[in-house]
Amino acid sequence: MKRLSVLFALILMPAAPVAFADGHAAGEVNAIVERIRKVGAVCVEGDACAAGATAAVAAPAGAAAGGIEGRYNATCGTCHLAGVGGAPKLGDTEAWAPRLAKGMDVLYESGIAGLAPAMPARGLCMDCSDDEIRAIVDYMVDTVR
Repeated sequence: MKRLSVLFALILMPAAPVAFADGHAAGEVNAIVERIRKVGAVCVEGDACAAGATAAVAAPAGAAAGGIEGRYNATCGTCHLAGVGGAPKLGDTEAWAPRLAKGMDVLYESGIAGLAPAMPARGLCMDCSDDEIRAIVDYMVDTVR
């Protein structure tokens, strides 16, 4: 008889609310699991979901990041907003003066190729085109003219 009551208890248990050792009910745990679930998913070429992902990947990088100002903020601004490694700060006329005296072609080349020891090539914007780098340099220079 004892075995039969244990069997019935096991059969009926899933219908009863479950309480975990920490006192949370199953519904609370499910709500927590839903809040921390993975947001995105990987879509492999050839899968049905890849058709929608292709358009987002093909969009120009500058457009996705908010134009040239967005590209500046995401890359160059990392150093130029705070003056890291001697980078001339955005809008600092005095710091930009000696650089402007060398001419825009030199500034463009520094932006594209980098400048030892601290200015990395492309300002670490490896997916920026040369034209985007020039536009970002123009954006920075326009703040001091």
